[in-house]
Amino acid sequence: MTPQPPEQSAERGQRRWIYALDVKGTYQQIHRWTGRALQVILVVVPWITVAGRPAVRIDLPARRLYAMGGVFTAQDTILLVLMGLAAAFTLFLFTALYGRLWCGYACPQTVFLEEWIRPIESWLEGSRSLRMARDRLPWSRSIGGARLWDKVWRRGAKWTAFALVAATVAMAFMTWFVGARVIWGGQASPVSYGLTGVLALGMFVDFTWFREQFCNYLCPYARFQGALTDTESLVVAYDDLRGEPRRAVPAKNPPIQASVPQTGACIDCKKCVAVCPQGIDIRGGFQLECISCARCVDACEDVFAKLREKDPNVGPALVGYTALQPASVFRPRTLAYGVLLAVILGSFGMLLAEHHHIAANLDRAPGMLYVIDPDGWTRNTYLLQLTNNEHVPNRYEVTMSEMPSSAEITAPAVVVEPGKTVVMPVIVRIPPHTSGARTLPLMLTVAGGDDAITLATTFKTSGG
Repeated sequence: MTPQPPEQSAERGQRRWIYALDVKGTYQQIHRWTGRALQVILVVVPWITVAGRPAVRIDLPARRLYAMGGVFTAQDTILLVLMGLAAAFTLFLFTALYGRLWCGYACPQTVFLEEWIRPIESWLEGSRSLRMARDRLPWSRSIGGARLWDKVWRRGAKWTAFALVAATVAMAFMTWFVGARVIWGGQASPVSYGLTGVLALGMFVDFTWFREQFCNYLCPYARFQGALTDTESLVVAYDDLRGEPRRAVPAKNPPIQASVPQTGACIDCKKCVAVCPQGIDIRGGFQLECISCARCVDACEDVFAKLREKDPNVGPALVGYTALQPASVFRPRTLAYGVLLAVILGSFGMLLAEHHHIAANLDRAPGMLYVIDPDGWTRNTYLLQLTNNEHVPNRYEVTMSEMPSSAEITAPAVVVEPGKTVVMPVIVRIPPHTSGARTLPLMLTVAGGDDAITLATTFKTSGG
């Protein structure tokens, strides 16, 4: 995991290690706030309960999703699909409008690298130039001297800090599946802690070595984001019309009456390259590796702010958020994404309004449609399957409607444990000569806890 200096990497054809220069500015302050918001969501939300249920938890063994007081099971797959589609089209819409905002400001990979890993690295190993100089010195030239100890303790302290961050993030991530009080209290299963260890190991490798390669080679968003943007999307770009040529130098012996080439506004300080966590030169145009983190924007603005102190006529910075042509919010691409997103959210809202914590299914008992009892009453028998999707036991009662007032129902109340399913018989009878119709409408209402669900069926008789 020892980083290779740029010169050695180029010679050996190996990976070129990136030493991102620290930078401050407006967009980096925005990074701070979005990063903190993401970390609060990751750490705090699993501790919150709504109506006695976890605010958010993905209970894979029980195949249940808790979300803001609601409980969703495998029978609610359509709702889960719509939630996924809504998240996807929201990402598509914002990418079409504002480019890779997710990558630059909300992606966990970016947030943890910028909020924890790079600050720890700078604190323990010093500035960018010191890190480059220390890594440029081979280990063999440090053996037996203070330089070896300097490299050992700094590298060891850094990797130890990275391991602690990885373990903490892995534990916080697993609380979304196991429960914060369970996993932090040491009550989770060995499998849960084993998965936490595997996740922490993967994060440690990412923090210490993989880093920007995750964005370049593993993340699928980098591959299809080009299809989501167009010339009107807001992206980080370099103003080459004002910036070029960067450092035009007139010829030593120019011909008579020859004009001296005009120098562009770019002073070729390369600070925009030094701060880039992806190791690209934004002046080379749009590149797949760019995550729109705007570090180069803040770096260029910092340089031009100093230039304006000396010359007030210096224009704005050369790197910034811009579109290749005048942008319009309402264009075919964004309208299509917006309409599809509205349809998905509307469908989700209607289905959510009809969602119940009780899962019930009513079938007619196998055999005859009806039975004439010895007392002359007509009897229909049903099988009611009840599932309690709550996290506490509930007592359920069954009542009927739409039937003659003389009809009677036999359906004893039943207590169902959380996540359990019971099948109970429901018997409905009507006295002789109650109705001449062969088929009567029947509505059964199942109520328990704070929810109720109505099931429609029919009652068969010998009439007609």
